[in-house]
Amino acid sequence: MKFFSPAFADTEEIPKKYTCAGEDISPPLEWSDIPEGTKSLVLICDDPDAPSGVWDHWLMFNISPESNGLAEDTPKQFDPFKGTGHGLNSWRRAFYNGPCPPSGTHRYYFKLYALDTRLRIKPGADKAAILRGMEGHILDKAHFHGTATSGRE
Repeated sequence: MKFFSPAFADTEEIPKKYTCAGEDISPPLEWSDIPEGTKSLVLICDDPDAPSGVWDHWLMFNISPESNGLAEDTPKQFDPFKGTGHGLNSWRRAFYNGPCPPSGTHRYYFKLYALDTRLRIKPGADKAAILRGMEGHILDKAHFHGTATSGRE
């Protein structure tokens, strides 16, 4: 499975417009080579460098395997596309909130999972419910990461 953003390369700095210092909109994402038998995709974006532990920025589930990505600025609603749901991030919001490191440089991992099922949870579910639903159903996964530094003007 291939997964990337046309807005920034793996390990590169995430453009300001996708962070809290900018427009705080979601970056465009693209994927390909989804495994045969995939019934849905799950997207998780998190920051493992947060002072309080892993901080979740974006969770989406039941993304159609026929799609080849997400356009920039995904709608900020529980169910942005028919059958697709946003999960609650660490701010307890069901949409994308971009990088906003309190200090230093943080890594932001974008992870895509191909599942052999659709999750039977409602939009606004927390990460634990999403991960429980994924157990035993992951066909493949891919990830990349970008960075952001605090104090950017």
